[in-house]
Amino acid sequence: MTVTASPNPTPGAPLLAVDDLHVEFRPRGRTVHAVNGLSYELREGETLAILGESGSGKSVSAQAVLGLLDSPPAFITKGEVRFRGTNLLALPERRRRTYRGAKIAMIFQDALSALNPVHRVGDQVAEMLRVHRGLGRSAARERAVELLDRVRIPSAAARAGDYPHQFSGGMRQRVMIAMALALDPDVLIADEPTTALDVTVQAQIMRLLAELQDELSMGLILITHDLAVVADVADRIVVMYAGRAVEEAYVEDLYARPAHPYTEGLLASVPRVDRRSAALIPIPGSPPSLAAIPPGCPFHPRCPRARGRERCATEVPELRTVAERDEAARRSACHYAEEVLPDAVRTS
Repeated sequence: MTVTASPNPTPGAPLLAVDDLHVEFRPRGRTVHAVNGLSYELREGETLAILGESGSGKSVSAQAVLGLLDSPPAFITKGEVRFRGTNLLALPERRRRTYRGAKIAMIFQDALSALNPVHRVGDQVAEMLRVHRGLGRSAARERAVELLDRVRIPSAAARAGDYPHQFSGGMRQRVMIAMALALDPDVLIADEPTTALDVTVQAQIMRLLAELQDELSMGLILITHDLAVVADVADRIVVMYAGRAVEEAYVEDLYARPAHPYTEGLLASVPRVDRRSAALIPIPGSPPSLAAIPPGCPFHPRCPRARGRERCATEVPELRTVAERDEAARRSACHYAEEVLPDAVRTS
């Protein structure tokens, strides 16, 4: 792969831009196409949700952005990841590490696995500051306590001396948020931050993230399969299926009128308080193996709109603009999006 780096940030560039990203895994002679041409942009202060079923490529794409994939078996075969115009994939690993944590940080979905069980949580937060900011042990410890207090861990000074197993799931997630915020990043990627938490704690964590984002003017990428969380906090949504983006829209537009049959199926398969009498309609079949993605539209074996249409089984649809609104185009990777949006392509 040939890539070039921008020597200086590009004025007016998006905060983060992922362009035509391809990621493959090559275990034991097989090729697994985990991410297949993903593109999106994130603006300052915006919350972008990346939505899809397990195995759709959401987490792998986030790890590729941060440079956390082990190679082998993972290989980024194509694409760019630009932070303020600088292509991170073109940088030597030593320079790229200066962006990780300081410019782009990540909250992992399993806090218990992400935290080191044999080190006190305060020491783990302080280590970020000692390594990346050069703070002494005492100053780093003091700052770690401030961060734990900032994410509303009660008695932060005392709890900094506790180990991860002494915290509840919600409190461990707060520790992860404190670690992610330690270096004041411009972009925060939250990978399933409310997994395995009860509904009340989920709401607390998402409210905390929203408050911190507003306070720090961060761009937030929320990776999730939880449609309820997305509806409450996101500005825009990218829907992924089989490693590709199949729809991109403002959250209110997507929920009111999805332009891709996969998105339509996702919305129909979850309960809604405004449709109490309506039966849930599951999406038939299962997502394809990423080692054997079907030809044509990858969703066509499960898509009611594709029946009897040879084009769906042979031609891969492009993610194309079907409507314009403000600065962001609404896009859909469906040959027949006009059937759902009869006024496409339009300006509103």
